[in-house]
Amino acid sequence: MSAMTLLLLRIFVSAFLAILFLQSGIDKLVDRQGNLGWLKGHFAKSSLASMVPLLLGLLTLLELAAGLLSVIGFLALIFAHYSTIAFYGAVMSAIAIIALFFGQRMAKEYAGAAILVPYFLVTLVAIYVLGT
Repeated sequence: MSAMTLLLLRIFVSAFLAILFLQSGIDKLVDRQGNLGWLKGHFAKSSLASMVPLLLGLLTLLELAAGLLSVIGFLALIFAHYSTIAFYGAVMSAIAIIALFFGQRMAKEYAGAAILVPYFLVTLVAIYVLGT
């Protein structure tokens, strides 16, 4: 693989993760009550029901950290061809997706859990290309 191809892969995957997690994290900040209401219903019959507000806060922090690291990493890749920050953004993204996957499985929302698999695969690719 050429150096230019690898750089483009790094840039595009960092942009993808930045958009994905900044939008999701910001939405959780802007519409916290709406998200909280939906999640309380979603987890009403699970063992996580009593922890929804805490878990929403933690997930929001994970998503914002993943998005911010990815956008800073994206800029570092463009201007300095430096991939370490974007790598940590991808790692935080993987942690956030695993948290989401865990929640979907606990809520017995198997279709929702399955939808996360392609995002997780992209994130694993990101970790690989950014870590080399």
